Amino acid sequence: MKYTVVAVGKIRPPYADDDAHYRKMLGGHARVEIVEVRDEEQLERRIPERAHRVVLDAGGRTYDSEAFARWLEERRQAGRDVCFVLGGAFGTGLEGSDHRLSLGPMTLPHQLARVVLLEQLFRAHKILAGEPYHH
Repeated sequence: MKYTVVAVGKIRPPYADDDAHYRKMLGGHARVEIVEVRDEEQLERRIPERAHRVVLDAGGRTYDSEAFARWLEERRQAGRDVCFVLGGAFGTGLEGSDHRLSLGPMTLPHQLARVVLLEQLFRAHKILAGEPYHH
């Protein structure tokens, strides 16, 4: 299974170190590609054609870590790669998606949301592998 994260803007300090940390940790569990685009208009064409399209949206569905792990496993069982789309400060403007995911009801800076997403992907893989993780 491969995860693609298509994000508006380049990751910058103070988030860049955490982004690199979780990408490295996740690399032992899954293939991850980060695609950074300049603006929302470039998002659509960078989404892999056959991937399950997940838009991060404050109004999307929320999961606890274990439910998110199960959701990811269902995608893996279906044989589909997953593409997470993170818009800029004003969202994505994308019309279609297979799923809308919320990281919680609070508004997060989009770069922090990217770090939280990577951390939750790593945590989900730890859960699925039956390895210890913090609740």
